[in-house]
Amino acid sequence: MPLTTGARLGPYEVIAAIGAGGMGEVYRARDTQLNRSVAIKVLPELRSGRRAALNHPNIAHIHGLEGDGSAGRPRALVMELVDGDDLSVLIARGPMPLTEALR
Repeated sequence: MPLTTGARLGPYEVIAAIGAGGMGEVYRARDTQLNRSVAIKVLPELRSGRRAALNHPNIAHIHGLEGDGSAGRPRALVMELVDGDDLSVLIARGPMPLTEALR
């Protein structure tokens, strides 16, 4: 279920779409309670029931979970917003030096 600019999901206000793929749709949003930018990933229905606990320095921090997957309430992860180029842009540039890839 795509979100539109200005839509609210709990205390989060959608600012813009960032990208979409097989793992869901990602949006830039504003946490209106803590006044910070976040990323919201709306999960596809087939993945909504799965739960995972991941903790690694190279994985965005998860701030919360919104919605229950019912009509009008998509199940979505609220995550740390990490600015940078989309992976497709990095791939299009060609091979990356090992030191840059490790960073």
